[in-house]
Amino acid sequence: MFKNQYTRLIIILFMSALAMWIDASNTLKVTNPINGELVMQRSVSPRLGLDLQGGLQVLLEADLPANTAVDPDALSVARTIIENRTNALGVSENVIQVAGDRRIVGEFPGLEDSEAVLTILQRTGLLEFVDMGNNPPPVGTVIETDFGLAAPEETATPTAAPDVTTAPGTTPEAAAQPETPPAPIYPTVMTGSDLKTVEVGADEFRNYEIRFTLTDKGRQIFADYSTTHQGQFLGIVLDKEVISTPRIETPITEGAGRITGKFTAEEANALAIQLRYGSLPVPLKIVETRIIGPTLGEDSLQKSLIAGMAGMIIVILFMTLYYRLPGIVAAISILFYAAIAFAIFKYFHFTLTLPGIAGFMLSTGAALDANILIFERLKEELRSGRTLAQAVEQGWTRAWSSIRDSNIAAIITSAILFWFGSTFGATIVKGFSLTLAIGVIVSLFTAIFVTRTLLALVLQWFKPKNYARWFGI
Repeated sequence: MFKNQYTRLIIILFMSALAMWIDASNTLKVTNPINGELVMQRSVSPRLGLDLQGGLQVLLEADLPANTAVDPDALSVARTIIENRTNALGVSENVIQVAGDRRIVGEFPGLEDSEAVLTILQRTGLLEFVDMGNNPPPVGTVIETDFGLAAPEETATPTAAPDVTTAPGTTPEAAAQPETPPAPIYPTVMTGSDLKTVEVGADEFRNYEIRFTLTDKGRQIFADYSTTHQGQFLGIVLDKEVISTPRIETPITEGAGRITGKFTAEEANALAIQLRYGSLPVPLKIVETRIIGPTLGEDSLQKSLIAGMAGMIIVILFMTLYYRLPGIVAAISILFYAAIAFAIFKYFHFTLTLPGIAGFMLSTGAALDANILIFERLKEELRSGRTLAQAVEQGWTRAWSSIRDSNIAAIITSAILFWFGSTFGATIVKGFSLTLAIGVIVSLFTAIFVTRTLLALVLQWFKPKNYARWFGI
């Protein structure tokens, strides 16, 4: 029973110190004591979910007829592109996941500029380099291109009005009205799929510009076109809107170019994101947005902390008053459990939400359940006349099957809930199941390793004679 107990105690003390270090810090730094060089640095700031710090939640749906099936792989790619776009905007700790067979849910905790994210989510980012000849339309004009047409048409140009003849019964004034010429269709030279890299830079006048390089295929197309169209305009079109119309002064054969315009820093960054991460394979529309203010999130966090502290105090008082000496040991183990679990959440950057905190508190009940089963069995063995050492050993042995089965059932339930939350985009269920599973695993380790070790050492150092007084028999 007491074999290697001191080794276990050293391990427990080391884990406790490490957990408290993580819990009390926002950044872990380890330096070399010899030369003072930084060996390791890691941020362990707690990541709070949407309901605890406020932010934006967006529900996106495939903008297709209801009877049109959506390819799951295409929806998954769209999710990845949206995540990359929002990450590039500096929106950290976001949660983007597929919900069902045609929806994507996005959560952005702590977000302040919601308009920028909504704009990024809605745009498809189709970039075209368009031949505009000698008369480019103004920047901001929406045009038609031949990209994607089954049979590309020749570029249409306005023609002279036809001769006017007066039909019987028609006044000369009505006949004199010319027909509206068809809108020109501009030929697309190449698309954004031929881009290799895109980044934001500044020219010699500190004006923002987008610099890009091309793939081998794009470089050849660009070189051939620029060689034969010197002096003409090559329009740069995003989602059929003209954003720049540079003139080709010399052949461009290096496979690199710039998109210039009167960009602000935000506009240049947003445009670069659109081009860098391409167009969405599935058209999406925003069907619902929900903004949670930071005040509401802070209020929820404060109430959760108060409720957690009150619950922990009540639990410790109950265990101490009812189980006496073993209850004190269990209370120490519960504090160890809380420190370890919170350190895991911080170190591995799990996002804490209100449902997640509920799962954590529920797993605390699992930790208590194991201790209660063991202590009740211990009291029964003492009542039957066994020695203290025998009672402790039998209490652990005979309670183990119940502890094992209950914890396995909780973990299986957590796995099912996590699958459900991931499949249907129920982030509330997902967060609850994840913290519950982690808490159950930590509580199981605490009951088996910590409580048993501490109780064995206490009974070794302090040999109580009055069992009724010290064990609450």
